[in-house]
Amino acid sequence: MALVREKKLKQYFIAVIPPSPVFEEALELKNYFKERYNSKASLNSPPHITLHMPFRWKEEKEQELSETLRKFKAGLQPFKLQLLNFNSFPPRVIFVDIVPNESLHALQKKLLRFCKRELNLFNADYKDQPFHPHLTLAFRDLKKSMFSEAWQEFENKTYTAEFFVDRFALLKHNGREWKRFDDIMLK
Repeated sequence: MALVREKKLKQYFIAVIPPSPVFEEALELKNYFKERYNSKASLNSPPHITLHMPFRWKEEKEQELSETLRKFKAGLQPFKLQLLNFNSFPPRVIFVDIVPNESLHALQKKLLRFCKRELNLFNADYKDQPFHPHLTLAFRDLKKSMFSEAWQEFENKTYTAEFFVDRFALLKHNGREWKRFDDIMLK
């Protein structure tokens, strides 16, 4: 019985997915890490900035989930986000860094409170770490030995981009990869 119940639960998470051309540039960088450093796990999801970590939800109630998230967006305004260069979480993660942005932090904080109160979700942060927005290029399957080589290549590289955050996405895991399930527009 528990297995049947578990099967109906799917994984979802909430993120900002950058628009073109930033989306394609990030995808190109992820593919570079796959080709050059044999790190392909980040390709299991679209380029994104996580706002809420993965959580389980009943698939038959996913429309309710989307509708509830649409209620959250009331009063939120689009804002500009700037990406600047690269950073890392040794010994496996390399990412595009984000210029500190009060609007993004406020969005994430408000979303977490909303998800606790309205959706009963309590796993918003990664291992209780503070919110550190970033766009991952390589992570769990980047071998430690390859990390130092990759980081040597990227630590002094420059990259700049900016875009308006006018929506966030609900992503759903299909058993193999994460796919955009719904977009929630701000304003």
